[in-house]
Amino acid sequence: MKIAIGSDHGGYELKEEIKKTLEAEGIKYKDFGTMNEKSVDFGPIAKKVAESVADDKYNRGILICGTGIGMSIMANKVKGIRAALVNNVFSAEASRAHNNSNILCMGARVIGAELAKMITRVWLKTEFEGGRHKRRIDFISDYQNAD
Repeated sequence: MKIAIGSDHGGYELKEEIKKTLEAEGIKYKDFGTMNEKSVDFGPIAKKVAESVADDKYNRGILICGTGIGMSIMANKVKGIRAALVNNVFSAEASRAHNNSNILCMGARVIGAELAKMITRVWLKTEFEGGRHKRRIDFISDYQNAD
């Protein structure tokens, strides 16, 4: 599995912690920025991560900002992306099992590092259940693809 990861300045410190978790799990990743705590807009970083996942260059993505809201809004503008803003372990699992989320968004000012690491591990290991959930995901894809 290959992960695209990115954050703005508000999520930088938590992103660095999540990268350690990915390394501990033996998961390859590419960091799309930011590379420090200097103020930066979240939009371009979210766009790069989301496009790399939508283009199948990476299996999934992780985006972190202060609340996770801006990153999730931007990522969901990219066709083929199902970015889930997650603040607890149950939602992390459900976002994968039922919604086949391909980008995990978290807020560094909302959750602590230990919870974020647990969320990340659960999100990474949970597979999409398919079945009745596939029909719902197909509806979203069909809507996105309609012109």
